[in-house]
Amino acid sequence: MTTSLAYQENLPTSPEWLNKGDNAWQMTSATLVGLQSMPGLVILYASIVKKKWAVNSAFMALYAFAAVLICWVLVGYRMAFGDKLLPFWGKGAPALGQKFLVGRAKVPASTHHFKSGAVETPMEEPFFPMASLVYFQFNFAAITMILLAGSVLGRMNIRAWMAFVPLWLIFSYTVGAFSLWGGGFLYHWGVIDYSGGYVIHLSSGIAGFTAAYWVGPRIKSDRERFPPNNVLLMLAGAGLLWMGWSGFNGGAPYAANVVSSIAVLNTNICAATSLLVWTSLDVIFFGKPSVIGAVQGMMTGLVCITPGAGLVQSWAAIVMGILSGSIPWVTMMILHKKSSLLQKVDDTLGVFHTHAVAGLLGGLLTGLLAEPSLCRLLLPVTNSRGAFYGGGGGVQFLKQLVAALFVIGWNIVSTTIILLFIQLFIPLRMPEEQLEIGDDAVHGEEAYALWGDGEKYDPTRHGSLNTANNGRSPYVNGARGGTINL
Repeated sequence: MTTSLAYQENLPTSPEWLNKGDNAWQMTSATLVGLQSMPGLVILYASIVKKKWAVNSAFMALYAFAAVLICWVLVGYRMAFGDKLLPFWGKGAPALGQKFLVGRAKVPASTHHFKSGAVETPMEEPFFPMASLVYFQFNFAAITMILLAGSVLGRMNIRAWMAFVPLWLIFSYTVGAFSLWGGGFLYHWGVIDYSGGYVIHLSSGIAGFTAAYWVGPRIKSDRERFPPNNVLLMLAGAGLLWMGWSGFNGGAPYAANVVSSIAVLNTNICAATSLLVWTSLDVIFFGKPSVIGAVQGMMTGLVCITPGAGLVQSWAAIVMGILSGSIPWVTMMILHKKSSLLQKVDDTLGVFHTHAVAGLLGGLLTGLLAEPSLCRLLLPVTNSRGAFYGGGGGVQFLKQLVAALFVIGWNIVSTTIILLFIQLFIPLRMPEEQLEIGDDAVHGEEAYALWGDGEKYDPTRHGSLNTANNGRSPYVNGARGGTINL
């Protein structure tokens, strides 16, 4: 019986180590994570902000996605997953060469040994090429950057943001990624971060809060009234985010295996539980179920399960959902109003609560609830387990706490230094005139060609589709769409 050509071994494009199923799932997962950003968060940000900031908010996400990819393949990937330079940083180098990209993926890139010569933690070699891993991890880096943007929407100078993106990626994100995932000191110590509770969510939440402090608050009228301009479109963006999370957590084992199946199920269980708890609290305390609140509850559930998605039992996912739907709710709805620091810092979309608080909560709960047999299926450090299961699991909780403190400290310091450096050359904040007008002043474009939010139509401020006389906006430089009479 002859074997189909597609399944014969050692074809030029299918070396013996390639598993087509794993590779297909990895590229699918990468694409699902990419869809969370493009168009998921682009749509979500454009819809959840005030109408005058819709274009600017969407563009910040769009720019970040493109800029991160180029920086990632030029130097970022190998700083995060390459050979060790420092205990918390890899040696930067391009990830563009054919020889590098078509070879089998390896994580970490170099084998680390104890002083005795014994291997510290074994190298993982997924059954797909390095190109798949580079693209998968790029999408994680990109969404981290875009989540951070949620803290500074509605006032950060777009030129400052354009400078900030590559600098923060290189000097902050790669440090967390290498330390926890790429073979750094926290990786070998046995800290558990299944799919980015610390690397992505805690870091973006803390860095976003820090950036919001240095950039300063929105203008008074925007802080007092900042209604979403399209709630239904916001839900569409949130839906892409939720469904894309199956790739976010399902792709983390680098294989289409039983751990990825558990992770996808747990992810959806926790998100649904958290959404229901958050909505219930809104009804109990405010009398009405908030749609924005439901989205925030969904988000905190997805974030909380991420550090332990493939490592906890499904009943634990419900427990994590209950806590992620209530603790961030308390910090956002109650503690925020009582804290002078939280009141002073204008975190536009509450990224501190939905990502920093929920990410920290998930990391600590993973230290309690990580199931030993599931840990054995995936983790490189032997005998990893949550404190709930005894057998030295209390040490795991301590490791999770120390790692969180490292991520928090590094992001506060690095984000501050980067922004103060940029401020030497570019103002971090838009001029007052742009803050008053919004998209038309910043981009010469507006999201909707309608006037239904109480504004008085003024062609000298807002531009006009009528080409007669002075209808053109004084803020436009360059091309703008026109009309054709048919």
